[in-house]
Amino acid sequence: MADMIDNNDIGEKIRESMIKPKILVVDDEPMNVEIFEGYLSNDYDVVKAYNGDEALLKVETTNPDLILLDVMMPGKNGFEVCKILKDNPKTMAIPIIFVTALKEKEDRIKAIEAGADDFLSKPIDIIEVTARVKSLLRIKQYYDALMGDCHFLL
Repeated sequence: MADMIDNNDIGEKIRESMIKPKILVVDDEPMNVEIFEGYLSNDYDVVKAYNGDEALLKVETTNPDLILLDVMMPGKNGFEVCKILKDNPKTMAIPIIFVTALKEKEDRIKAIEAGADDFLSKPIDIIEVTARVKSLLRIKQYYDALMGDCHFLL
């Protein structure tokens, strides 16, 4: 009996793996993307993009729960990507955290004006990043639950 497989435990593990929140990490520096993936992949499904256009395509195809977005990238920069996503009713509720080398107050204001939910300057503190990710994901879960209730009522 001791070596029998507990189907409830297996089912629970499958459910947990199926509901891992999805985080899109966008940075033109592959090393930065890999670092985030290493820190986050135990708790989150990490999707990677290396420029603004690829990020927009990944959002469309993977529907992430949160985006970690660099600002300075070739092609569409992070401000442009954020504005596009926040202007679209289908993607406007996805939390976006800018993770960038920019540190000036003007850059933070520009990020907020583009629709960013948070702004972190590099070098990052992974404990702070994970705390902010958890906080914004919790808020997104509340939003999604409220939207589900609204659709149910209609």
